[in-house]
Amino acid sequence: MSVSLKADGVVLRALEPEDIDFLYRLENDEKIWELSNTMAPYSKFILNQYLENAHRDIYDVKQLRLVICLEAVQEHPIGFIDLFDFDPKNQRVGVGIIIYDDKDRNKGNARIALNLIIQYAFNRLELHQIFANITEDNTRSMLLFEKAGFNKAGIKKDWVRFETGFKDEHMYQLIRK
Repeated sequence: MSVSLKADGVVLRALEPEDIDFLYRLENDEKIWELSNTMAPYSKFILNQYLENAHRDIYDVKQLRLVICLEAVQEHPIGFIDLFDFDPKNQRVGVGIIIYDDKDRNKGNARIALNLIIQYAFNRLELHQIFANITEDNTRSMLLFEKAGFNKAGIKKDWVRFETGFKDEHMYQLIRK
């Protein structure tokens, strides 16, 4: 089966050196540090090293980050979609997604990107399941994943520490039929 990382005007592509400014802005935005478990800012030097190694195989590094772009302007990223905790033995992987700017949200781009990565994980990587971890207050993400066919598998109580206290984290799974 052929897998394309492009659909309905959205493209998932590999990281390029030109993405450094967008990556720097996103990784150093303290508003999203709690979502990514970031504790300190990243330098451009460190991010450049990351970009230099971004070509490494998912089987080697157990993760994959793809840039979400609109097909018409692929040089301007709008977000990232990540596969993480890749476990080829148990045929599963975690997925995380962010559309960075508010102006790019609520347009269906995250839904299209998520569907593309689901097809990639099931058809190209031949995985059995995909999971997502979503904090209790991120109802938009819960709805996104539910619409994509994910089911809530459980709740990890007081799982993520924020400045305001602990939050539950919901685990969602999509199991290949």
